[in-house]
Amino acid sequence: MSEHAFSDAERAAVYRAIGERRDMRHFAGGEVAPELLARLLAAAHQAPSVGLMQPWRFIRISERTLRERIQALVEQERQRTAQALGQRSDEFMKLKVEGIQDCAEVLVAALMDHREAHVFGRRTLPEMDLASLACAIQNLWLAARAEGLGMGWVSLFDPQALGLLLGMPAGAKPVAVLCLGPVVEFYPAPMLVLEQWAQEQPLSEMLFENQWGERR
Repeated sequence: MSEHAFSDAERAAVYRAIGERRDMRHFAGGEVAPELLARLLAAAHQAPSVGLMQPWRFIRISERTLRERIQALVEQERQRTAQALGQRSDEFMKLKVEGIQDCAEVLVAALMDHREAHVFGRRTLPEMDLASLACAIQNLWLAARAEGLGMGWVSLFDPQALGLLLGMPAGAKPVAVLCLGPVVEFYPAPMLVLEQWAQEQPLSEMLFENQWGERR
């Protein structure tokens, strides 16, 4: 084992946070103490980013009326998604897809404007700005789980409409509405598995060696 490895207990805690992280939709109200929220956002800010561009921006939604308007945008997209799903429309409408009104905190995670100025690592893969933001969100998610808080990533919204609502400049783009806060309990498995919407696939189906589709 590497001399740089964490202790057994520390490693177990890291893998536990990864294994028990859930995309939460059910929240218990309450609040997140300011110092805890600051700690979670600091964890997000420590994420890796291509060319150290740090493209993430977080908007804390503290106004209740603004929450309601964001939820209305989510509901509009929920209806459109149901229509696009065709035969699975009714099944989809039974799913709980967000906890915006129930959670303690709502954060909107967005990509900054003027990202085109950052070329390092993005000349052939410009989407690496999005990958960097996703890493920040995952940091926040895992830190929240370690702190006993639930978090849900809501992506059902029109980015242009949400950007206008939040006064984002041209070139900036909202990527996630994050619901954060205390929960009664964590799902024992991903909610979509519990609701029989989808089944997880094993890693063996997604791991190739040397060439696409080749397995050992």
